[in-house]
Amino acid sequence: MAEPFTLYKLIVLYMLDKVDFPLTNAQISDFILDKGYTTYFKLQQALSELAQSGFIREEATHSRTFYHLTEEGEETIRFFSGKISEAIRGDIDAFLKEKHYELKNEVAVKADYFPGTGAEYVVRCQVIEGGQPLIDLALTVPSEAEAQTIANNWNKKNQEVYALIMQNLL
Repeated sequence: MAEPFTLYKLIVLYMLDKVDFPLTNAQISDFILDKGYTTYFKLQQALSELAQSGFIREEATHSRTFYHLTEEGEETIRFFSGKISEAIRGDIDAFLKEKHYELKNEVAVKADYFPGTGAEYVVRCQVIEGGQPLIDLALTVPSEAEAQTIANNWNKKNQEVYALIMQNLL
């Protein structure tokens, strides 16, 4: 078995290798902390080191951070996955199997905002399916507060908005 800190990194790589979508910081943390493998701060350090080393790629929004496995990360986990005990691999596999649909839906919905060319903000709302946007909507609003509200509401109401748009356009 690997040294503890190396093991935390391998667990993250293994999790990302077993799914065909990115995982959020919260999703990875929920699993690792619920199982008591390490502390929050050690996990964040492991994620940071994995990103700095190029094994994972971070995609940050105002509300979430998504992690993607890089080619270097894929090669590493293929070579070192045997350093993770069968029990831990079993825990990860069971977690991903049980929560697959929930995890995938959670990361398929994205909303972020950024300053526009003037004093306004642009909000980008997406639903990703199969690696491609099912809907990709950009809205310009006059304030950051409105941008933040829209981004938060997109996470809750994207299905309703998509259905309304499709109903009106078809």
